[in-house]
Amino acid sequence: MNTTFIVARKEILDNSRDRRTLFSTLVFGPLFAPALFAVIINIAISRNIASVEEQLSIPIIGIEQAQNLAAFLAARGVDADENHTLTNIDDAATAVRTGRQDLVIVIDEDFAAEFSTEVGARVTLIFDQSNARAGSRVQRARRAVGAYSEQLGALRLLARGVNPSLLRPITIDEYDVSTPAGRSALILGMLTYFLLLSTLMGGLYLAIDTTAGERERKSLEPLLATPVPRANLLLGKMTATIFYMLISLALTLTGFTISLHYLPLEQLGMSSSFDTITALRAFAVIAPFAPLGAALMTLVASFTKSYKEAQTYLTFVLLIPTLPLVFAGLLNVRASLNLMWIPSLSQHLLVTNLIRDEPVGTAMFALSALSALAVAILLALAAIKLYKREALLG
Repeated sequence: MNTTFIVARKEILDNSRDRRTLFSTLVFGPLFAPALFAVIINIAISRNIASVEEQLSIPIIGIEQAQNLAAFLAARGVDADENHTLTNIDDAATAVRTGRQDLVIVIDEDFAAEFSTEVGARVTLIFDQSNARAGSRVQRARRAVGAYSEQLGALRLLARGVNPSLLRPITIDEYDVSTPAGRSALILGMLTYFLLLSTLMGGLYLAIDTTAGERERKSLEPLLATPVPRANLLLGKMTATIFYMLISLALTLTGFTISLHYLPLEQLGMSSSFDTITALRAFAVIAPFAPLGAALMTLVASFTKSYKEAQTYLTFVLLIPTLPLVFAGLLNVRASLNLMWIPSLSQHLLVTNLIRDEPVGTAMFALSALSALAVAILLALAAIKLYKREALLG
């Protein structure tokens, strides 16, 4: 073990002298990701809040035929834009398609004649569904026009002595059992992607440099000729890789803990429970994944003969741990003891529980850690076996 730690100390010191690599590994990645995440979420939240509160100005063709509708919309924050030059539905469609307008309302030319008939008047909303910016505006306009239609329908029934509630044989009551912290998982659920990726990136360059890099520099053969067991050499290299991976994870968690305090989640009925204690628990959950990542990257890099080749292969390897997370998000998988044997997925589910402010069972945490360490040991043994082969130097 003393030899292993000597090798690890040597690799840690050598890597710390490479300032560019150190900056990319421990500064740019761990700190840039939380800042970028906070900026993106802030922009998304601000846009949603602004679209709900802002006074909309929408071109309405044929507004002179529906003054009551115009007044109803204005009372709900939807004003008619009087400066537009659109005259028909084709002009409106072109304006929306080219992006000059987000939404145009067209009142049918027979609106006044059909208003009091059983046919019903027609109002057309022209929008581009692929325009994400206009989505909330379209929903506001649709709800306002729909509310006007429902109000008129109810008044017509009352005028004829009919109770409008007869048209609603079923009353739907909504009972939302989610908590503010639980709702925040809808936005913060991608946090685990950043944490796992940052952990792997923290040791990526060192894993490549201590294997394929030494082979390319022709320094691997004299290193293996020393009277030190090859298993100790490889374990020392992986220990150094794990060291930098854990530092990267700690820095990323620190960045997220700080940045999440500046997110206005309360304005969306959410709250963030990601404080220092939660960050420490998240570190304990993800830390067992570091040996697995280090062993996997070392094993893959051992098959390559150059730094560039190893970098190419490991770029694809970084995607492997995130695949279970994609399926978990699509299928809305919740944490259970049966899923704790799957590395990366178990870490994702446990961190999501921490974000939701839900308890993390000791059994689930133990199984998640043991399964990740077991896979790490298997991968490390495979890498050691590969290093014992003389063909490695070929």
